[in-house]
Amino acid sequence: MDFAALQFFKAVVDEGGVSAAARKLHRVQSNVTTRIKQLETSLGAKLFIRDKRRLILSPAGELFRGYVEQLLQLSSQAREAVLGGTPRGTLRIGTLESTAASRLPPLLSTYHGKFPAVRIELTTGTNDALIEGVLRRRLDAAFVVESAGASQLEVMPTFDEELVVVAHRAHGAIRRARDVRSDTVIAFPAGCAYRRRLQAWFAADGIVPERVLELSSYHAIVACAAAGTGVAFMPRSVLSTVRGSENLSVHALNGKGRLTTCLVWRKGEASLALNALKLEIAPARGRRKPARRRARAVD
Repeated sequence: MDFAALQFFKAVVDEGGVSAAARKLHRVQSNVTTRIKQLETSLGAKLFIRDKRRLILSPAGELFRGYVEQLLQLSSQAREAVLGGTPRGTLRIGTLESTAASRLPPLLSTYHGKFPAVRIELTTGTNDALIEGVLRRRLDAAFVVESAGASQLEVMPTFDEELVVVAHRAHGAIRRARDVRSDTVIAFPAGCAYRRRLQAWFAADGIVPERVLELSSYHAIVACAAAGTGVAFMPRSVLSTVRGSENLSVHALNGKGRLTTCLVWRKGEASLALNALKLEIAPARGRRKPARRRARAVD
């Protein structure tokens, strides 16, 4: 068993099959299949259950995956130690879509200029999906809003945000949740931290939204809200990055919408590339303030 075989195994797991893994590794499918079979032979266990054209991790494969991820992580750290203090390799970062659109471009641009040998892979997702990605080592780190209960993670505050309620500009005043109880709520799917804040805001008034429209894009959410489809929660910083926001009325939450986006990673598993990113975040924190727009207060 060698590290190359482990990388083949991880690629098949991460990409969901031999074909996708072969494309990622720039190998032919037969080569990937052969390496997986050799790995299974050396271990004396089946790592995958073959169901027609699909490969599903067996119980042994699930157990083996955790060790593979740790071994590859240690291999990367050992390589960094031998090569010296220059960050290099791949840094897999997860992020909320709002953070990717409004906060990360200047940060990543500066980082890439300083450390061109680091290849950044950026993945967007909901708060819960990103946390799981870090815990399962599919991501090296992630920008999230909520990390409660994740005792295996280290947390670094990065960006201060303000959640606001947005609606069509002809919408009446929004001071409390009861002012929108008859409106459709436009929100990200389950697992979104902002959606949980929205639900808590409704719950404080004893209201359960009657209609929820789930969308996975701020562009779509803003377009629907601007068209009068319903109301939504979003960070104020996103508004200046999305077309159509000029047709929205923005309603502040009187301090109740304040929250902090944090960078999280597994304890004791920060690479040179990740440590370099953390050093870039420290002076950048708070440097870019959300663009202030005239907003109506919400109690």
